[in-house]
Amino acid sequence: MRRSDLVQTPSKGSTPRTTQIVFGERQHLLRVLDSLETTAVPQVRLNQERRILEELIHERTRELNHINSSWDEKVGLVLNADSKSEMLDKLEREAPESDYYLLRLISEHPKVTSKTLGRLAKHPYAAIRENVARHPNADPATLGLLAKDRSQPLWYLVAFNPNTPAVLRRKLQDRLRKLGQTTSSK
Repeated sequence: MRRSDLVQTPSKGSTPRTTQIVFGERQHLLRVLDSLETTAVPQVRLNQERRILEELIHERTRELNHINSSWDEKVGLVLNADSKSEMLDKLEREAPESDYYLLRLISEHPKVTSKTLGRLAKHPYAAIRENVARHPNADPATLGLLAKDRSQPLWYLVAFNPNTPAVLRRKLQDRLRKLGQTTSSK
């Protein structure tokens, strides 16, 4: 997980625990367990630390399943290149908004439909909207909506999406040229 994947909130302790964060913690704990298993430490200490790490890993798994039941199975379905678009659509509709990780994977899937991408374009997680803006299955209406988003430069990604209507693409590429001229003259 990248630092930029964290939801930025102004006050300490108010970051929501999305699946993106919980999954990252679980992966880190698994790497620590792997490292411990290959380290020469006394057996008593090894057993104690292994037990603690396994409890923490299981707790993260329970937390993921609490957010979205059968979480690992659903992620496995989305990671399968042979997944059907209907199944991706169903998983997207049923996923809670806080399942950032699963929804981000769906937004990257090559078989996701424009209809599903249209719903994902409204998600609060920036990485999901960025994936939609660059996705080859995004439809012109969704791309137009994303180009209007002033909260972040999604218009830049929309400008290079082949499904962006020519008029909008030219407008956005003109904006890009003007921006380049402004920064080069400073």
